[in-house]
Order: sequence, then C-alpha cells, then structure tokens
Amino acid sequence: MENGLKPAKISGSAFRFDSFKSGKVLYAKKKKRLPAMGWNSWNAFGSGNTEFLTKAMADKMVELGLDTLGYSYCVLDDGCYCPEREDGKLKNETEKFPSGFRALADYIHSKGLKFGMYNDIGTNLCAGAAVGTYLHEETDAQSYLDWGVDFIKVDNCYYMFDNATFSNPENARFVYTPSIKSLKLNASGKAIVLSAVNDAVITGKGIKKIAEGSNGDAPAEYVNNIGTFDGTNTGTTPVGDMSGELVFVIDVSESDEISILKEIPEKKEDSISNDDENISADINIEYATGREPGIGSWLQIAVDNANGSDLIYDDFVPESESKETFIWSDTIDIKLVKGINLIRVMNHRRQENTLHSYAELLKGFNTLDPNNEIILSICEWGKTQPQNWGYKVGDSWRILNDITFRVGWDGNPGIGRWFDPGTPSVTSQYNKAVVMDEFAGLDKGWNDPDMLMIGMDGLTDIQCKTHMTMWCMMNSPLMLGLDLRRVEKGDWIYKIIANKELIALNQDPLGIQAKRIYTTIESENPSKEYITNNNRVDILVKPLSDGSAAISFINVSEISKEGSFSISADDIPFETFIKGKKYLVTDLWTGKESENTTGTFEVRSLPACDNYTIRIKALD
Repeated sequence: MENGLKPAKISGSAFRFDSFKSGKVLYAKKKKRLPAMGWNSWNAFGSGNTEFLTKAMADKMVELGLDTLGYSYCVLDDGCYCPEREDGKLKNETEKFPSGFRALADYIHSKGLKFGMYNDIGTNLCAGAAVGTYLHEETDAQSYLDWGVDFIKVDNCYYMFDNATFSNPENARFVYTPSIKSLKLNASGKAIVLSAVNDAVITGKGIKKIAEGSNGDAPAEYVNNIGTFDGTNTGTTPVGDMSGELVFVIDVSESDEISILKEIPEKKEDSISNDDENISADINIEYATGREPGIGSWLQIAVDNANGSDLIYDDFVPESESKETFIWSDTIDIKLVKGINLIRVMNHRRQENTLHSYAELLKGFNTLDPNNEIILSICEWGKTQPQNWGYKVGDSWRILNDITFRVGWDGNPGIGRWFDPGTPSVTSQYNKAVVMDEFAGLDKGWNDPDMLMIGMDGLTDIQCKTHMTMWCMMNSPLMLGLDLRRVEKGDWIYKIIANKELIALNQDPLGIQAKRIYTTIESENPSKEYITNNNRVDILVKPLSDGSAAISFINVSEISKEGSFSISADDIPFETFIKGKKYLVTDLWTGKESENTTGTFEVRSLPACDNYTIRIKALD
C-alpha cells in the first residue's frame, strides 16, 4: 500500500457497525440538546466571508431581535483560515480576519451570541486549505477551546479513507470488499466450496450479482458492491439496513455434520446452540480486488454464534492482478460451535472510519474540557448513512449534499431552488428528511437537511414560508443562510424567520420530529416510504409537550391542489397527544383561532408550494 496509508485500527466495539443500535454514545457526548439555531456564512458569502461581514451579521441578528427568538450561533464557514498550518496549528487568514478568532469570538459573545467555526475530518477543507483536522484533532480542539468556540461544523472533503468529495476516487478500496466468488470451508475433516451467489444470504442494500463475460444472459458468478450504500445523493431510501453483507449460515449437528442453510434464523437465541464446545475450522475466500466504487480490497470477516460475535479479519487483502482475476486468500482460522454459525463477509469501514474520525475531535474537546458546551455539527452529506451512527458523537448530521451549490468559491451567493432532481433544493432535502423521524430525538440528535434558503434569490415568499414550516416540523437545525442585511424588521422575510409559533414547534422540549401520516401518492407506509414524486400533498403531525399537536398540510408540488385533505384526531399516533371532544385550533401563520367539535381537520385547497399549519389542543 503506497505510503503505508491505512485507517486507524479500531479496537473498541463501540465504534463497530454491530454497536450502532446500542444507543450508547462515545466520549461522554452530551444529550438533551434541542436543534441549533443561528446564522452560517456559507450560502451568503462562501469563501468570501470576512471579519467585517461576520460582525455585521452579528449586529444584524441583534438589531432584528433574532437572538431573543433563539437564533444564537453566528458561524464562520469555509475560507477563514490561512491555507496551511503554522507550527502545526490553525491560524486566521490575516487579510479577511485581521483581529484573529479570539477577538472575533469576544465581539460576538459581547452581543449575547455564540461563536461557531468550521473544519473537516480530511486533510483539506472543501475550499482547498490544507488545514483539516486529520491527525491534528487534539491540537485543534485546544485551539477552538482557546478561541471560545461554541459550535463546530465539520465537513468531509479530502477524506483519505473514502472516495469523498475531492478525494482520490481510488480510495473506494478502503470501503468495499473485493468482488467475492466463493468461500471454502474446512471443518470436521471436510472441505466445502460455497458460492457467493447461490449459497450466501445477502443482507442490507447495494450488493450486486455479476455475470462473467459479455453475455448478458449468463448466470451470475460473483458479487460485488459489498459495503455501505453512498447516501450523498437522492434516490435511495435512508430507512433500513444500508450496509450489505454476505452471510454463510453454517449448521453443525451434534455429530459434527455440516449443513448450509439459505436463511438466517429469525430468533438467534433459539436457533444457536448453547453448547460452547469450539470446533476448529478455517476458510479461504476467492476474490478479485479493485479501486473503484463497488470493488475494493478491504475485507472484514466475522463469525457469530453462541459465543458471541468474533471479528476475525479486518484489513486489506493482497491485490489481484486485475478486477477480473480471481485469486484465493490465505487460510483464515475460525472457531465454530455446534448449532448455527454465521460467517459474515462484509466491509463496514465506510461508517466505522468516519465515525472514528469525528469521534477523535469530540474526544479532544471532552478530554481537554469536560464541561464544554460545544455543538458538533456533522457535515458528511449523508454519505456514510450517519443517521445510523451520528448520535454517538454529534448533535446533528447532514442527510444529503448541499441544499444549494455555488458557482466557484468566489463569494457569489448560491441560488435557492424549490425542486431539483439532485440535492440542491428544498424538496430534495425534505423528501428524505421527512421519513427519518425514527433517527432523531433528545437522546440522539437531529437530521440536518442543511441551511435555510429563506430570503435568497430563486425562492418565492410562499416557498420560503413552507420551507420554514418543513424544517420546524422536522426538528431540523435552523441555520439562516442569507445576507441578513437584506432583512428589515417587519418585512416578509422577517415575518417568516421570526414566526414564534413555528420556532416553538422546532424548539418544543418534547423533542419529537413530525411524522408523515398521509400523502396523496399511493403508499403502504407514508411515514417510512421515501417518495421523490413531488406531485402530492403531505400531512405531517408533531406532538408537543403540552399535550397538543401540530398538523401541517403541505402542497409539495408547484401546482395548486384542490380536494379534501383531512385527518382525524383518532389518526394521531402519539401517546402524548391528549384527545378531547372539542379542540382549539390555531393557524400558526395567521394566528387565527377557531373551535373544532368534529375531531376532523380538513383542507380543501392548497396553492402551489403552500402549507396550512395548525396547532390543535383539547378543550375538554
């Protein structure tokens, strides 16, 4: 391996894929934090942000009274550092930030606001500066503590152990197994060759069965794409097991006979023998390596049985001559028990490596100052499915690539879009985040569909109003992205971002993300089905801490919708919701109140991209 580059050895089980559902955090990560609110420099200024502009934004936050509404964080994004480290440390870009970061933090703190900054887990920042946190985590943590930082957004560009943005595409070798053709098992004096295509159980998403040669009708001979499905773009659901495995299910009888099962027992504890007598065995893997998405050279093998799960291999394998040339691995010793044994062939390193890198920065903060209150905003664009592991280290995690793409890095503001088939739009982000409620909560953290584009060019006032509604209902961080000098108190932008009733939904202490319980697109499970067809109306419900609930009728489409869109109080699935015979209904955009005695809440008309959002509270 050139330059000996390898990811860190992961010795703690808490970093492993099998721990992702444990609910256990790392390095004393703090819980019970509501979604962050504030302003971030990127959408408005890109790398052109300056000390002068940052101070102007802080001044404007106070002038507009946004600070009293909960907008606390004033965050410097990319473009604020010198292009390289000095004596191994980060340093302010002297022309744009002549006073230094401590002085800027002091200014922002003097306004009653909190100071946020930016970095990256790779070698470079996304705009190119060679000052990423990789191998500098503790040094950088000390710098941020010294500067008085309250919030840190950490990106994922130039990351060495994945084919991330601006990284070498060949880094895919770290995060996929080789193509796998066969597994040879030597046990109980017998040798059995098992086909990856025909004898393995495939779990998770993404694994492909491939036929050799050019004949498209030929039977599949091997499998590839064994790894974690890349979630950076649209089109694939975030719900479910996003990391694929080949699982060979080996049943060892009392007389040591070997049987191969074609499914994994549903109840492992009933199907796996309690007999802990070890049976010595070994395996070889027939594989072909590559350096491209879907074909790598890092292999993980685990054996699960009554003795637990034993990760027996976690490293590169020797490279084959080409990605079409299959070779056999060296012999790998394993232990089997009588009963069911699962031999798992996998590569979860895309998630494990990324988790480890983010954890190193958290470790630095909490080791150097256990009482720090720094918010860690994970910004790896959903690439490694952070909804599965982000809660262990982060307060929020981005779910997709940027909501608006910029033309270059020259400070020209991005343009907001309502729809785009890729990620840079309100609806692309919403369509994914709206089915991710199971991953969010006070004990976890928050799904982050990126910064608000309210007040930016390209979006109408109605679209901005619905954009705000979506983010508040979904408990998304509320980070303003516009140049705040465009806002005057009382204008249409201000009325949207300063809507106290909507902010109260986002900051409700119950901390439960809204659930989509109905959509006009045919769906068996509206709360879990990822829908990208925007020609629809959604109904979202969010329970609130006082026993009431918010209901939002959202026209996702760009055409008006007529009809009967309704929900009954009996359909609200949250135990905290208090039902009654009549309800006080408050329109959260107009403030109008009414009384409902039917328990059914209905909308018959919704203009394009508009929403009708109400809070209902039982009166008896």
